[in-house]
Amino acid sequence: MIAVDRERALGHLMDLLAIEGLSGHEGRVAEAVRRKLVAAGCRERWLRHDRAHRKIGNGFEIGNLILQVPGRGPSKKEPRRLFMGHLDTVPLCRGAVPIRRDGRIVARGDTALGGDNRTAIGALVTLVETLEREQLAHPPITVLMTVGEEIGLLGARHVEVGDLGTPAFGFNVDGGEPAGLVVGAIGADRWEAHVRGRSSHAGVHPEDGISATLIASRAIAGVAALGYFGKVEKGRRTGTSNVGIVRGGEATNQVTDYVWVKGEARSHSKAFLAQITGAYRQAFERAARATKNSSGASGRVEFQANREYQAFRMSARSQPVRLARSAARRLGLEPKLRISNGGLDANNLNAKGVPTVTLGAGQHSPHTVDEYVEIAEYLSGCQLLLEIATAS
Repeated sequence: MIAVDRERALGHLMDLLAIEGLSGHEGRVAEAVRRKLVAAGCRERWLRHDRAHRKIGNGFEIGNLILQVPGRGPSKKEPRRLFMGHLDTVPLCRGAVPIRRDGRIVARGDTALGGDNRTAIGALVTLVETLEREQLAHPPITVLMTVGEEIGLLGARHVEVGDLGTPAFGFNVDGGEPAGLVVGAIGADRWEAHVRGRSSHAGVHPEDGISATLIASRAIAGVAALGYFGKVEKGRRTGTSNVGIVRGGEATNQVTDYVWVKGEARSHSKAFLAQITGAYRQAFERAARATKNSSGASGRVEFQANREYQAFRMSARSQPVRLARSAARRLGLEPKLRISNGGLDANNLNAKGVPTVTLGAGQHSPHTVDEYVEIAEYLSGCQLLLEIATAS
């Protein structure tokens, strides 16, 4: 078995952790990755950015970075395999300075580290470098490094499977324990309600107004009364929901004529997810109709909901799961199949017809100032990717 170069693997990770790259601003990270891949022996023509940033808008600098590596040796005619991770980090990582301490990588000062998900990018660079350095036999491989994962899985949502060379299956790196294989994840809706009332002087003629604040309050209270707020359990069906943002009003002496409310719903069941979101829609519409002024006029609401990502559940007998489990066991790791209550880039790849399992590379406590990378796990994750890539 060929081993990855541990010091080079760690060097790649330390380099990448030191480059700021928040969602929408991944350009510097992608350029550093490109330089590393070319130095590793990749041809420039194997590398390209897609147009995901144009579909996303919002000032995104670049699209997803895609590398297509031709197969080599007896395995070159096997189906193409996808390996992926996301380039961006959360705002708490702004200004992070990585340092090594007691077998871990941590951030100096009061920032998050960015191990979520620079561990993936470092591991993917190490994978390609090792394949090229050792001239190892492997099937055709696509490496996908996505943008905008942290703000809605945006890069993976807009990637075209054809731009990836139509891989048969994939492996997403986004987690801690390398052999903790995520084979299913929850689905989510994002919704927003534009609540419109009628303005009037709150001190002189409040009865002439229709309070958008009151409509929104009644709607949220109504959802909670029906058991659709927070943790949602209806028999064997489960999910969650939350109201995250409420904005509106300009003065205390004015009956509020507009409030904007934004929230989410999640469930592993597509049907139950629609039911939770539907409960919010109905509650807002009921509250708007029921809230009237002295003339009998009522409020109104414009409710919009979008499926941000679909739930998925892979069979333990599917090819990527079997490959990952076998590779882990060859390295002396005990694979554990897991289901996630958070969204992953793998949600979108599975929805696009590319069955994709997610594994880890040593990141822990993401999105907090206590974030760290367990170095032994990171190196184990690098080795596991190499084992999967070269397995026939």
